[in-house]
Amino acid sequence: MNLIAWMIVVCEVMFWIVIVLGLVTRYVFKMKRLGLFLLSLTIVIDLALLIITGIDLYNGATATVAHGIAAVYIGISIAFGKSMIQWADERFQYYVLKQGEKPVKRYGTEYAKHYLKSWIRHVLAYLIGVGLLAGIIYWINDPSQTKAFDAILRGWSTVLVIDLIITVSHFVWLSKPKSDS
Repeated sequence: MNLIAWMIVVCEVMFWIVIVLGLVTRYVFKMKRLGLFLLSLTIVIDLALLIITGIDLYNGATATVAHGIAAVYIGISIAFGKSMIQWADERFQYYVLKQGEKPVKRYGTEYAKHYLKSWIRHVLAYLIGVGLLAGIIYWINDPSQTKAFDAILRGWSTVLVIDLIITVSHFVWLSKPKSDS
């Protein structure tokens, strides 16, 4: 595994570590500002990954799938970061601290609308990631060095279309709560 692939793994692990530390600091130690600061470090982690990837390519590395996945990771982290933190926050309060209401399980039209919002975030992540890849391709200005990005762009475009089909299907076939009978 190359340096960039390891950096993606490290950044993902660090992302969840700062979220857990932020939540523990915020709720267990009642230090809301420090907890918010720790939660905001997720942005620093994304920026570090972007800089490391850019420097690696600028120094002559040939782009790999890992370099492309770094852009995907950053796009997803920016688009979904706040909602992932909110998701973790709700579950931490309910399951760990035994406070608040149980996280809501959505069904029917409510679930379909929620999934649609998620798909819109996916489009935002896609635009950010593709923008980063396009910027790197322009910056490097050597198609032979950035050829691996073509597969990332095709693959992610396909995933986005499949996610749209799934989104539409949730409106066509509304989910229902499981019966206990």
